Amino acid sequence: MPPIMGGMGLTQALVLRWDLTWASPAWWDRLLEAERGRFILWLPVFMGAGVLTYFQLAYEPPPWLGAKIAAACLALALAAWSWSVPRAAALSAAFAALGFSSAQFATARMAPIETDLPAKAMSVSGTVRAVEILPNGRRVTLKTVTLSPDLQKKSLVATPARDLVRMVRFRMAKGDTTDIVTGDRVRVRAISRPPLPPAWPGGWDTQRDAFFANLGASGYALGRVEIVEHAPPDRLASWIQWLRETIAARITAVLPNAEGKIAITLLTGAARGIPEADHAAFRDSGLAHILAVAGLHIGIVMGFALTGIRTAMALSERASLFWPTRKIAAVFALAVGGFYMVLTGAHVPIIRSFAMACLFTLAILAGRQPVSVCGLGIAGLALMTIAPQEVPGVSFQMSFSAVLALISGYEAMRPWLRKLYGKSWSKRFLSHLVALALTSTLAGTASLPYGAYHFGHIQLYYIFSNMAAVPLTAFWVMPAGMISLLLMPLGLEALALVPMGWGVTGIIWIAKATAALPAATLAVPHMPEWGLAVLSAGIAFLGIWRSRIRLFGLIAIGIGIASPLFDRPPDILLSGDAGLIGLRTEQGVFLHRTRSGTDFTRDAWLTRWHAAGVPAPASGEAASGALRCEKEFCVFRPRADAQAAILMRGATKAPACEGIAALISAEPARGLCPYRGARPVDRFTVWKYGPTAVWLEPGGAVVVTDRDVRGVRPWVPPPPKPRARPPSPLPVAPVDSG
Repeated sequence: MPPIMGGMGLTQALVLRWDLTWASPAWWDRLLEAERGRFILWLPVFMGAGVLTYFQLAYEPPPWLGAKIAAACLALALAAWSWSVPRAAALSAAFAALGFSSAQFATARMAPIETDLPAKAMSVSGTVRAVEILPNGRRVTLKTVTLSPDLQKKSLVATPARDLVRMVRFRMAKGDTTDIVTGDRVRVRAISRPPLPPAWPGGWDTQRDAFFANLGASGYALGRVEIVEHAPPDRLASWIQWLRETIAARITAVLPNAEGKIAITLLTGAARGIPEADHAAFRDSGLAHILAVAGLHIGIVMGFALTGIRTAMALSERASLFWPTRKIAAVFALAVGGFYMVLTGAHVPIIRSFAMACLFTLAILAGRQPVSVCGLGIAGLALMTIAPQEVPGVSFQMSFSAVLALISGYEAMRPWLRKLYGKSWSKRFLSHLVALALTSTLAGTASLPYGAYHFGHIQLYYIFSNMAAVPLTAFWVMPAGMISLLLMPLGLEALALVPMGWGVTGIIWIAKATAALPAATLAVPHMPEWGLAVLSAGIAFLGIWRSRIRLFGLIAIGIGIASPLFDRPPDILLSGDAGLIGLRTEQGVFLHRTRSGTDFTRDAWLTRWHAAGVPAPASGEAASGALRCEKEFCVFRPRADAQAAILMRGATKAPACEGIAALISAEPARGLCPYRGARPVDRFTVWKYGPTAVWLEPGGAVVVTDRDVRGVRPWVPPPPKPRARPPSPLPVAPVDSG
């Protein structure tokens, strides 16, 4: 027995050995040697943290704050270049400031939001920017929009015409079959409204999405669309949109059912027309990524192009012997991938994938390793520079986490995978099967927490559904789709679209069969933002480092997964128009609805609360006495140690206000409860401050509004102003002084 173990147990010896090894300079030197060159991979992570810091602020910082801090930190890094720790700290701060500055510049590039839009029917005219096919109709996006007074309805107060800087989107009337394409100048009678606020304070910021999408209003048409002028697309983007719509029409002519809608999605990126039942099946089976055109699709397209051009050049003896066929094929495949990216809308996942493809091609041309974490980091830096507003989105987070897991996972498990590979067909089949399962496991598991955070549920059978559907997509559906695009100029696309439809039918069957399994989806509690941040840091720690120190990332991941245990959801929520009020108890959520059109808000609340919702009772007790209702009011006390709130349901005076912490009402409730401790949270509150959350504590009510959380930002509308009463149109009789 070694001397160190004399007189002590094995456990104490192992702990002491770990402590001595940790403190050993030799261990530290080995660690630095193993991780040499890996710190630079953290710089995109710090840049992303800077972007998120900007979007978390409740005020708009000075315009050049990020750029000034970045310049100062870069100068400090250059001055301390010979000292590794100060240099690393300065570079980390510099890239965080660069991300902050990138988000500032992206905001400054956007036009200001539209305010004071009339909430009534108007004549809307503009140039068609896009036409989207929906399951029950079509949706049109207009640019260079003019709002004019509604000529079909006379008003005592005339509304002047108004030109909008931002685009307007509206749903066409049911049964409107007007043939419109991108570039047409149209006019329609419609009701439009500005983008809605988040469903609850701290919820997903839909107004920020609309701000960066250059969308000023949305609504629905009240009549048929009138074509003012047929015009060809005037810009490259409009021409691409016209091409996308033409391809969609050709596909629909051959595949008019759900198979055609999915084929349109895979070839043009337009996913709005997929029936909701099929969309839900893809989502519940873990196959939603097949409908979100991304790395899988562009990889298949580029692989198809690469194989095709290399096969064509192999037919020429001179090309095979004297031309660099591999490099020529890589450049050709990159060009095809770029066209596919533009055709499908150039959204975040496919931009990331195309950036990786560019690095892959450059690596092939330079004779370097084509796939690496470094390439993923460069792609992230490029995307955060071009479109930093995508960093808080689910597409960015799921995409980069999945690719990081794939690269680092295969890098760590390559020795074991090589042992499986052999010359016999059985070993090759086994190795491919293991690789397919490993790919589904790594990508699906890494992106699972982000899906849980944004959507409130996870899929349990995603590995098996992907093992069946991904090969079918890669080797049958997408190649047939590419061939159909090549045959469209000849009018022979049906030769490839029909087989493509067979493959899509198989994928739909896999999705529905998986979604029908017991507990296919599992609802999960809401993860707070800090929990997602800690979990993301753990994923980065696990994926970037190479030595065993990466295992500390599992601790951070565990903390992030456990973070919902420390989250305290609100007891009461009010929607932005007070048309929906929710009361949370331990037995479930009770909803009081006074207006229609709140289904989206209701679903978001139930996901946030991780509970089912039922209407508030007309009278009597519910939830073990937590809610006691009468015809005109309800008394709500969620816990024994919490104060109570009164929900007004038409009463003109609140009874027994003593001991009541909050007065909740869908109508103005000022003065209904003279007791000083009762804080009114009513229609006026949400009109001025947005959706509101209430926590009932032993010491009173804590009220947090949407304006408290988001503050004053360029995408947040200013507080509303009281409407001025219009002057009376009737002449006033003179007063007889005599």
